[in-house]
Amino acid sequence: MAQVSKIVKTYTDLDHFQVPNPVVTIGTFDGVHLGHRKVLDRLKEIAAEIGGETVLFTFYPHPRQVLTPEEHNLRLLTTPEEKIRLLETAGIDHLIIFPFSLAFSKLTYEEFVKNILVEKLKTACLVVGYDHKFGKNREGSFDYLQTCARQYGFRIERLDALLLNEVDISSTKIRESLEQGHIRKANQYLGYPFTLHGRVVEGQKLGRQIGFPTANIESSDINKLIPGYGVYAAFIEISGKTYRGMMNIGTRPTFNQNADNRSIEVNIFDFEEDIYGKEISLLFIDKIRNEQKFSSPAELVRQLHRDRETAQKILKEAEK
Repeated sequence: MAQVSKIVKTYTDLDHFQVPNPVVTIGTFDGVHLGHRKVLDRLKEIAAEIGGETVLFTFYPHPRQVLTPEEHNLRLLTTPEEKIRLLETAGIDHLIIFPFSLAFSKLTYEEFVKNILVEKLKTACLVVGYDHKFGKNREGSFDYLQTCARQYGFRIERLDALLLNEVDISSTKIRESLEQGHIRKANQYLGYPFTLHGRVVEGQKLGRQIGFPTANIESSDINKLIPGYGVYAAFIEISGKTYRGMMNIGTRPTFNQNADNRSIEVNIFDFEEDIYGKEISLLFIDKIRNEQKFSSPAELVRQLHRDRETAQKILKEAEK
């Protein structure tokens, strides 16, 4: 379904930020999922009511990458570029991508409210999600925020969690679903197919020898989450065109640049072009099966034919 996008004005500092009646929300907004969309839709409603403009205040790098750099296990649903594109389709006016640092993390919530929300942004209304906590030691509870709002004269509103099948939607739940291969559930929570952008790199060309040539993909961002091991049905976008295909996510002994050293190999149906070095987008639709080891190449080929047939059915249904 085509969406009309607007160009979002993006800032990395607040020196020249000046907006009439800013309606503000704060958060990482990883994935820009349906729960986030609920907040953004309310932001736009309030802005229309008061003659204001919508402002999303987010951070880069992700706070966990700064506060616990030794963990090396944070996997993000969206790269900064993907997040900007999604926010444009959501119709946000202004995006502040504030540099997150150890010094910034030490700000108390009162300092953040006074120095940034009030003095820099001149916030007219602040909209927060149901689980909003911010500032040093995550002290910025909603009750505390209400006190700040009364003190500094801005409006505040908290939204309830968005429930889907009695489950509240969160970036954490989506990451868990993708890591477990539950693609349909993740896509339902996201509101769009989980997408991986990357580049086609040189592979071992083993697939070509058995009649299933594959493109080997290197993700465009080392921190981007890659779904769990297995075989998936996907749409593949190359040079503005969309193709059907299936992919295998697994391991290979040689080092690669993807998160957790996972290899991503895509078989594009009815496709013969040389695409080495080209940019490619993989839209995950559903998981076909777990990764498995076969006793012979002939057994693998038989299974790949079955996988292709399954993928075609899944993708045909998704196109309806």
